[in-house]
Amino acid sequence: MEEKQKLLILYATQTGNAMDAAERIGREAERRACPVSLLSIDQFDPSSLPDQRTVIFVVSTTGQGDTPDSMKVFWRFLLQRHLTQDWLGAVNYAVFGLGDSGYQKYNFVAKKLDKRLSDLGGRSIIDKGLGDDQHPSGYEGTLDPWMSSLWSSLYQINPKLFPKGLDFVVPDAELLDQPKVVVTYHATNQVHSLSSDTSDLDSRAVQIECARLMSPAKFPSDKSRPHCWLRMTSNSSLTRAGCGRDVRHLEFEFHSSAVEYEVGDVLEILPSQNPDVVDAFIRRCNLDPEAFITVQSRDADDAAAYPSRMPIRLKTFVELTMDIASASPRRYFFEVMSHYATAEHEKERLKYFASPEGREDLYQYNQKERRTVLEVLEDFPSVQMPFEWLVQLVPPLKTRAFSISSSPVAHPNQVHLTVSVVSWTTTFKRKRSGLCSKWLAELDPQQGVYVPVWFQKGLLPAPSPSLPLILIGPGTGCAPFRGFIAERAIQNQSNPTAPILFFFGCRKEEDDFLYSNFWISHSQTGGVLSKEKGGGFYVSFSRNQPQKVYVQHKMRDHSQEIWDLLGKGASVYVAGSSTKMPSDVMAAFEEIISKEGGVPKEAAVRWLRALEKAGRYHVEAWS
Repeated sequence: MEEKQKLLILYATQTGNAMDAAERIGREAERRACPVSLLSIDQFDPSSLPDQRTVIFVVSTTGQGDTPDSMKVFWRFLLQRHLTQDWLGAVNYAVFGLGDSGYQKYNFVAKKLDKRLSDLGGRSIIDKGLGDDQHPSGYEGTLDPWMSSLWSSLYQINPKLFPKGLDFVVPDAELLDQPKVVVTYHATNQVHSLSSDTSDLDSRAVQIECARLMSPAKFPSDKSRPHCWLRMTSNSSLTRAGCGRDVRHLEFEFHSSAVEYEVGDVLEILPSQNPDVVDAFIRRCNLDPEAFITVQSRDADDAAAYPSRMPIRLKTFVELTMDIASASPRRYFFEVMSHYATAEHEKERLKYFASPEGREDLYQYNQKERRTVLEVLEDFPSVQMPFEWLVQLVPPLKTRAFSISSSPVAHPNQVHLTVSVVSWTTTFKRKRSGLCSKWLAELDPQQGVYVPVWFQKGLLPAPSPSLPLILIGPGTGCAPFRGFIAERAIQNQSNPTAPILFFFGCRKEEDDFLYSNFWISHSQTGGVLSKEKGGGFYVSFSRNQPQKVYVQHKMRDHSQEIWDLLGKGASVYVAGSSTKMPSDVMAAFEEIISKEGGVPKEAAVRWLRALEKAGRYHVEAWS
């Protein structure tokens, strides 16, 4: 009975943001003397959900409206038909979602979870909260006011959750607990080195695995040790020098053993951080780079789930797991810093940044300027945080995902990538660049560079040779379709293949017409993009004329061809920027179906939804 008086918080996260938000809700509840049980949703038995009195769900939406991996089993359970309309009749719940309004299916997981819980008889405590990455303060812009309403609503339905009353709040200074991790230091003579017959790359792979398995970020076990190493063989620019954009064509070959992949798959790369920045961080924090450490959860259950690993050098652990050079710290980082600031003016500023009143100023200082962990620490020199807190709070070093632009059939033993080098200038004129793209662009193939990688299934399934295709890929969205078309050209040499319509877009023909010779050659007589084959290649140059022309305009110009190919069972593939392009392309399809099919707009929308459900409309978009 006592357990039911706890506030249960379940989170489903893909990148860690939902976990951060759930932990924040948990900390705010504990400040109000409300007992909390915080679990990842895959640690919770869904069959016991009716036994809970109050549950807060914090869920992120991934890709194009997909549930996080950790939520898939839970969600399948909720969809079982035998569950009755009053199955959750005794459960009070609230849902907070994390999403990006730049995507079509914004916060789709939170919305469908909220509806399903209601359909099963659950009582919503408060309207679902929808955090938006596009908000100036990120998801916290919605979370703060949502939590304020949450506490009063919870108190009304179950005052026992707040034994000291709703107005009671523990001061921050009294709430700071121990960090969640324990760092153990090992004497050098107690550390066993890898056997001498282990290659340097094998040794590095073991280091990556050990470091990432020890990290409190809880990287999935299949994302710990690299699937393989790739050796860079080519690094060339696809854009005109001085045009304001730098897009690279990178080629790699497998080292030792090859990994099977298909067109449409995704390559994840663990970037290297600048050694000078790593050294500066270690000096700033008064750490011993040569110390051997192991990191373990302070929680006994977590510690048992992750048995102790081989000790690793502190510097290596920082390099491989802690993003000190590109990611901005979370608000809780500033709150913990305030406890360790010895200069009073620094303490006051940090406490202000960590407060709801300081949220907008923190955004201006931190997120908008994309200040790194090292830059923040250097701005508050009196702060000396214990290494355990740094391990817990520094954003994890994540792999970066890229659509593969090669075909294993057309490019055996090779992997190609099309990488846009991310760079921008902040409001206060700081030069910023993407950690991974900048690192890749600066690699010299002549130096014998090896890159640790993981292969993953993307959202664009490999098509059969007999499937007609309508491809829309502006900018670097063309990357996966280079692999599609190269593979179909090989298949076409032995047997006739289905036609392909491809719509590409860029700014200017002379600046960033990526792979122009490749597309043009395949659109000529007999090529897989040629009119003789029933296909076509159409390109829009948005800045070549006063009025901007995008891929959706070219689609409308060729609506009859699109309609004819849809009638022949074509599948649609869309890839590129998530900002507006996918929704603009969807709107263009709706217009084309309505016009060419002679049906009302509403019928065209239903037609497209049916196409999606049939697995014939695929989108892979990135921010």
